[in-house]
Amino acid sequence: MATLRTMTKHLTTALLAAGLSFAAATAAATAEDKPTDTRVYELRTYHAEPGKLDALMARFRDHTTRLFAKHGMTNIAYWVPVDNKDNLLIYLLAYPDRAARDASWAKFQADEDWKKVAAASEKDGRLVNKADQLFLTATDFSQGFSAAGDGSERLFEMRTYTTPAGKLAALHSRFRDHTRGLFSHHGITNLGYFQPLAGQPAAGETLLYFLAHKDAAAAQKSWDAFRADPAWLAVKQASEDAAGSSLTVPDGVKSVFLKPTDFSPVK
Repeated sequence: MATLRTMTKHLTTALLAAGLSFAAATAAATAEDKPTDTRVYELRTYHAEPGKLDALMARFRDHTTRLFAKHGMTNIAYWVPVDNKDNLLIYLLAYPDRAARDASWAKFQADEDWKKVAAASEKDGRLVNKADQLFLTATDFSQGFSAAGDGSERLFEMRTYTTPAGKLAALHSRFRDHTRGLFSHHGITNLGYFQPLAGQPAAGETLLYFLAHKDAAAAQKSWDAFRADPAWLAVKQASEDAAGSSLTVPDGVKSVFLKPTDFSPVK
């Protein structure tokens, strides 16, 4: 019996080691292939007035995205939440740096074409009740945004983690060395990983990232497999032991499933 227990323990250890090695190797290979992304990103969330989301999306589709590009902004992606009871449009832009961002927006807002578009679209009332913005920088392990290999539309997931004070670097290390590789192993596509720029809310305690799934059923299957993976459980336990606590605060993990708009560059 003792021999059987010993053999089982050794086998479990070997399987965990293989899983961890796979994840680390996958993450390392990706990091080596990706140039450093030094751009400033802006995540913008528009709360459309009741009944005005379609009109807001039409304005972006027909005019706004083109005018953004005209003034040096890079359109990354546009989404609406799958459960969109708050009438949200969420989008991500990129700029060479913060100064370029401010210059681009100043030119955009002064553009006579934009003024005409805005006036025409709001002749029956404003389209946006409130706009939120968050400035971000890519982590060194961010994989960026790419199209699906077969060109199909995917289900996106935006996840936000809040850490206890001083634990963000440990969370980054876990993602850099293990989590992303395990995500890939279970069929989850890693996209952009970000942290808020200094001066933004919870800048030193937030990791915000995007994933892609084939569809809702695939997302559920992938997450179930990932959460039950002995390699993940070992990584999670080891990282928390090393940090002396959980790497996220209570209720510190938020997830929103998103679907791309028809005018989003990334689908």
